[in-house]
Amino acid sequence: MAEPTLLVISAHAADFVWRASGTMALYAQRGSKVRLLVLSFGERGESAELWKEPGQTLEKVKSMRRKEAEAAAKVIGAEARFFDLGDYPLRATEKLMEDLIEEFRKLQPDHVLTHAPKDPYNMDHSTASEITLQARVLAQARGIRPDLPVIGAPPVFAFEPHQPEQCDFRPDVLVDITETYDKKQAAMSCMATQKQLIQYYSDLAWRRGVQAVRNSGNQKIQYAEAFQSYYPYVGGRLP
Repeated sequence: MAEPTLLVISAHAADFVWRASGTMALYAQRGSKVRLLVLSFGERGESAELWKEPGQTLEKVKSMRRKEAEAAAKVIGAEARFFDLGDYPLRATEKLMEDLIEEFRKLQPDHVLTHAPKDPYNMDHSTASEITLQARVLAQARGIRPDLPVIGAPPVFAFEPHQPEQCDFRPDVLVDITETYDKKQAAMSCMATQKQLIQYYSDLAWRRGVQAVRNSGNQKIQYAEAFQSYYPYVGGRLP
């Protein structure tokens, strides 16, 4: 049986690193195809340190953020595509939706990861969530791009926002990333522009690991990443 495919849609160049790189590395390590779609480089709103440099330009900032994200994607084994939509604000375009529908149809993902629906601190994250869900629904419609096979109903999971309580984030999935935590650390180290976040997300992975032990009884878990499902689990037995 083929390993499940994973599609990750990230609003900015670093979002996937902080929130899901351990899980992505886990899938890749087990032989899955991991496809990463980065909607923007976060050049305006998430690159403050770069803008402190004299003579800085938008193109230089985008170039640096792309290099960081490419390096991180390589570490975790993800295949990345960058859309360069711009950020603050991030806006969907008709061309983007056409491209995303094609991505869904060609990849036929088994699981999809993206942002939570609410984030009062960064509206781009909410927009990325809305874009992802819309593309998933449209990719199921036979009347759209009939030359490509429609997708089924891949489950979608929101990764953890930076301030979960204010985003009404209530995790119902904890993924044990103990065996790929070193790759998450290496991926985070690639994001020099936002290095101040490394300690926060290192601590968060440990805390979620403690919760994973408490909720599973598996004492071997040290680190975990949290997700919230958008759709109900369906199966012949309880998960």
